[in-house]
Amino acid sequence: MKKFTKLALVASVAISANAMAMQAMDDATLGVTTGQSGISIGLGLSKIEIEKLYIHDNDGLTAAGTAGTAGFGGTSTAGAISIKANGTGATATNGIVISANTDSLLTSHNLADLTIDSDAGVGGDDSAFINIGAKVSGLNIAIGEIGVTASGTAGAGSNADTIRRGGVSTNYNAVLSGLTLKTGVMDANIQVGASPQGAMIMLDTSMVGGLEITNLGILDNSTKLGDGTGDSAANRAAGEIHIDSIKVATANSTDLAVDAKVSVYGKTDTSNGYLQIVAGTKNTTGTDIYVSGVKLGSSAAASIGDIEVQGLQTYYMNSPTTMAKGSVITVSGH
Repeated sequence: MKKFTKLALVASVAISANAMAMQAMDDATLGVTTGQSGISIGLGLSKIEIEKLYIHDNDGLTAAGTAGTAGFGGTSTAGAISIKANGTGATATNGIVISANTDSLLTSHNLADLTIDSDAGVGGDDSAFINIGAKVSGLNIAIGEIGVTASGTAGAGSNADTIRRGGVSTNYNAVLSGLTLKTGVMDANIQVGASPQGAMIMLDTSMVGGLEITNLGILDNSTKLGDGTGDSAANRAAGEIHIDSIKVATANSTDLAVDAKVSVYGKTDTSNGYLQIVAGTKNTTGTDIYVSGVKLGSSAAASIGDIEVQGLQTYYMNSPTTMAKGSVITVSGH
């Protein structure tokens, strides 16, 4: 009997210990255990490469029956926006390459530092949320050739036994020859669950060094002759508007103030939902833009000069009768 009692006592202690180990830990307990509240994550990535990217439009452009599209050659056949390597620079073999801008790094030298906290919110009533504070190093974002192609078929031909769909190489037109974006250090705050900050994603920061876009080429395939790979008149390449550099900064500054709210709205009786970005509402001085190396015809053409814009300010209708500074972008499917 004494042995049974001792066994029961040992068992109860073991069960109690396991039960304690499985209890949910609040911020205070977590702080004692780890030395801090919440969770901190450092993303020590140095480079991200994407070989190709496709965005498939599965029903194409309706030939008739949709307002504004009749007569524009729509076939209701799936097409895709594609991004692939353009054979030069960082995008020689990959469509998208993202790496740290070594001139604008976080003190940790991480690509991004995240601080994650869970909060019960105020007043109950589904007010709990997760808060993610994100600090991102400056980035070099190289984007290769952007074009449009007929969508391929998953699991067929060269895509057999894969989940790949891809595009049809014999039905392709380039739209942009490529571009590179250089950004500075940025802060963002993300809230999921409830969003007491007023939006899912909030940007209210200054991009150190501003935003720079380089080597932007806009292609006109309507002027291309033959296969477009030669220099002769009978085999002429597509015409190109090429811009060496576009620099964007807050007026009278070298940095760019960034403020934006990103929200995703759900279905209503009049809409199936959409993503909305409200930006620039706090910019009271406007934006300066400097465009250099504008070339018409090809990247080898002589520049027609530089273009400078000072104090650009945008407005949007925030009610049926009043305007506010900033802009609103709405994205939805159709």
